Amino acid sequence: MLHSPAVMHIPDGFLSLGVSITCWLITIFILALVLNHINRNFNERQIPLMGVMAAFIFAAQMINFPVAGGTSGHLLGGTLAAILLGPWAAMLVMTAVMAVQGLLFQDGGLLAMGANILNMGLLTVTVSYGFYRMVQGRSKTSRLVMAGSAAWLAVMTGALSTALQLWLSGTVQLDLVVPAMLGVHALIGLGEAFITVTTLAFIFRTRPDLLDGKTQTRGSRGWVLAGLSISLLVVILSPLASVSPDGLERVALQLGFLNSAQASKYKLLPNYSLSFLGQTSLSTILAGLLGLLIVTGMVIILARSLRRKGK
Repeated sequence: MLHSPAVMHIPDGFLSLGVSITCWLITIFILALVLNHINRNFNERQIPLMGVMAAFIFAAQMINFPVAGGTSGHLLGGTLAAILLGPWAAMLVMTAVMAVQGLLFQDGGLLAMGANILNMGLLTVTVSYGFYRMVQGRSKTSRLVMAGSAAWLAVMTGALSTALQLWLSGTVQLDLVVPAMLGVHALIGLGEAFITVTTLAFIFRTRPDLLDGKTQTRGSRGWVLAGLSISLLVVILSPLASVSPDGLERVALQLGFLNSAQASKYKLLPNYSLSFLGQTSLSTILAGLLGLLIVTGMVIILARSLRRKGK
């Protein structure tokens, strides 16, 4: 049976106003540093790869995979982005993906968007890049093992950060939410690690130059089309996503704070669907394709703007 993909970034209502604003301030500060660094050190050859990564991560996050106990998870993608783009461009790409998900699909609250970007984008990139950098230049096996470990740890970091924000908001007790979040995301992190290692192994075989800082050195049009085609295929398969609660939703259900979630006051493409087509497979696919085009275009336009400023 086909389903629409499950959505459960942090919604408004889970976090207090103070915690939400604090997360926004931290996120804005980090993004200001990111933009400042990119403006001074931008490599315009990264633009096609940034667009491809934004498309792939957005598409992959539409597919929730099942884990134990009737729970699901989805790729975060911060590790992949960090390894292929470096930390600064990766943070920009992850922010664009989260922004489109929140603004267009109401996947996560607007007030909580700062926390979602911080947890799933900025922290995952920082942690995973720091670990992977220790094995740069070493053997393929060492790099893949470290990439998988970094991907798992990045998921756990995001889960821990979310748990602490829920506790600071007074939503749930610390001794309950930390083991619950880390327990379920330890399993989701294995899925993240598997997808990350599988993707990087494929790139090692086909375009190893992309993993050595030699972005767009040859055959650029071919790999861009290949990356976008894979992203398109993932969107087409998105109706097959698991509808089981994701990690945060499962914990909220178990610990009794799921009902505190506040529905968005406006709806554009809620639950990755077109309202005039209802909750159908075609609706999910078309909504996903629209999101794919928007997030890819957003990243490329922003990157070209930064290139001009850098010059």
